[in-house]
Amino acid sequence: MEYMQQTLNKMPGEFCTSRGGCHLKFVNFEAHENHISHETQGLSQRHLVVRRGKPFKVTLLFGGYAWNPHTEALSLQVWLGDMSEWMPLKLSANHPSPHTWSARVTPGDVHLQSITVHICSPVLSSVGLYRLLLHIETFQGRRTYALGSFVLLFNPWLEGDPVYMPLDVQREEYIKSDYGLVYMGSHQNISRRPWLYGQYEPGVLEACLQLLQVSPQHLSDKRKDYILRADPVYLSRVICAMVNCNDDLGILLGRWQDSYEDGVSPTEWGGSADILRRWASSNCSPVRYGQCWVFASVLCTVMRVLGIPSRVVTVFNAAHDSDGNLSIEEYYSSTGEKLNLTKDSVWNFHVWVECWMRRSDLTEEFDGWQVVDPTPQEKSAGVFRCGPCPVAAIQRHCLRVPHDTAFIYASVDADIIRLIVHNGRVVGRTVDTECVGQLIYTKRINSDAPENLTQAYKGKRRYRPVSNVRSSAWDDAGQGTELNAARMCLNSSPAIPPMHAAAPMAPSLEVSLDLDKVPSLGDSITMCVTLTNQSGGPRILQEHVDAQLKEYNSNPQQSFWRAHKEVHVQPGQVLQLHHTIPSAQYETVLAGEDIVNIAVVVQDTRTKERFLATQEFSLGAPQITIRIEGGDSIQLRKECTAQVSFSNPFTHVLKGALLTVEGSGLLQGKREARKLLLQPGEEIGEEVSIRATSPGTKLLMATFSHSNTSRIVSRIFHKVSVTE
Repeated sequence: MEYMQQTLNKMPGEFCTSRGGCHLKFVNFEAHENHISHETQGLSQRHLVVRRGKPFKVTLLFGGYAWNPHTEALSLQVWLGDMSEWMPLKLSANHPSPHTWSARVTPGDVHLQSITVHICSPVLSSVGLYRLLLHIETFQGRRTYALGSFVLLFNPWLEGDPVYMPLDVQREEYIKSDYGLVYMGSHQNISRRPWLYGQYEPGVLEACLQLLQVSPQHLSDKRKDYILRADPVYLSRVICAMVNCNDDLGILLGRWQDSYEDGVSPTEWGGSADILRRWASSNCSPVRYGQCWVFASVLCTVMRVLGIPSRVVTVFNAAHDSDGNLSIEEYYSSTGEKLNLTKDSVWNFHVWVECWMRRSDLTEEFDGWQVVDPTPQEKSAGVFRCGPCPVAAIQRHCLRVPHDTAFIYASVDADIIRLIVHNGRVVGRTVDTECVGQLIYTKRINSDAPENLTQAYKGKRRYRPVSNVRSSAWDDAGQGTELNAARMCLNSSPAIPPMHAAAPMAPSLEVSLDLDKVPSLGDSITMCVTLTNQSGGPRILQEHVDAQLKEYNSNPQQSFWRAHKEVHVQPGQVLQLHHTIPSAQYETVLAGEDIVNIAVVVQDTRTKERFLATQEFSLGAPQITIRIEGGDSIQLRKECTAQVSFSNPFTHVLKGALLTVEGSGLLQGKREARKLLLQPGEEIGEEVSIRATSPGTKLLMATFSHSNTSRIVSRIFHKVSVTE
């Protein structure tokens, strides 16, 4: 048995001697056995890591005389900051109380020169880094030894813990798994990106502990923060704010436009470990740069490390309701160009985190998954953070439930009001009640397939609640009051329209816009506008179609393609108008996975009525191929060969073709292949030798670009499993 040697510490005001009686010679934290028992293997090489409410072992080896329980009283003391708890050592085979710190020795654990102590924390202990002391008291005085430190985490394996999760397959996926998928793109063309949460990477646990120590709550009142850390609701709110750096010494600085040259582009990150280690090693300077999926994935890592079950969730067509009216206004010109005239927006996708916990501040119907969103969009209680908000409250339209439920509700269920403006006047209006929150995905347990969470958020939409409630019945000191569901749910019965309300008139012209298929980069974009004349007479119409590049989280940029046409349509006629945008007309503007907004405005030349239809989609990226010799499972420290290639899918020559390969834990630095001219159908490739330096899941990343455009055309993350 290996022991960790400790020195004798004389505590202020205490008598210390080594003459007579036993003295401590070594202490063994039994790290291997404890880590297996507490499901914390691999989290740290520096600290013992255990979970609250479950006993762990410490073996004490004495020098000199054997321990005599009749003449020498042993006590253990744990310290968290300046708070401490005493544990008189008891000879007992009984199970400890779940509500107090305890230290016991069973008769079978007492040996001639050593004893094995079973230490147990209360199930509602605060998480953090604890110091452990041993006191030996005799008639001569007290000898005190500093035994070392240990990390205490939440315990989702223990039923009394608010983060308890009943099924082992859930705990494996949402606590122990260090690999995930982030869904991106648009609901019509979903792409997925692997992400390595990295909770077993060196330094990650320590960075998460450091994050707690530099939070504003801790810096302003350490004792109060230590006490409140027992509550996952409080802690998730603190950490959510700390993942962005807008208000504190947080981890990530967000950027959604301009250059990323003074940092790392958000699209280049493939895991959390590098981000957390950069932050910790730079004296808490923010890491540049993050966007929603980076913020969310880093938050998921921190929560899993601390023991709170978490998963990354993507909402397709997520509304950002800045004014709290549960509707999003979009403005279009009379020729179909989308205008930037509002702070509201609909993100093609937005990524946040769901954390599993019991809401002790609420009633039990709000237990379970909670939305926690670290992307700095709007302030909550004066700080850029969002949640935790019960998913059940969103589904039930209970908008007064803390925290930030009205904002989250709007994200998945706001109406979109589309307005056509001409010469400063609104000349057309449509309301879309289906677009927002059209699809909500997370990674399925034990699978790379998506799990559809849409109904968990939306259920059956019975009514439109009207509220701009942003206040909460909770403060950051945890002084919430339990609110019952009826008080927190708005419009608890379906809305009944007044008797005098006139039914809306059916439009005399129906306009729809559909893609023939979702295109990939290099394909022509083909679409069909369908006009249905429901009036009793012929019509002369002006059709205007407009295409724009759109950032996923904001309004579109300048138009890159337009079409105009006069159309004659007969009574009752259904007319289809086909349009094509050749790749040559967008190749300098668009790259793989870019979002395109296409809108059609049709005007009746006689009545001046205008009708609007829109489509947004993400452009598929051309494929980069990665093949690893012998398959995607490789042995630790064994050299393997990876073949990486890209074939030109365009009908024209690409100048300055560049294929780049990199992979943390697999490849030192970058490997590049270049071709001055890449002909249509021609391939560019690179053979690289990879060698894994640690076990687990790793990612190879490859990108392709060319000088015809300044942007990366295609990117791929390839998962590699490393076994010992």
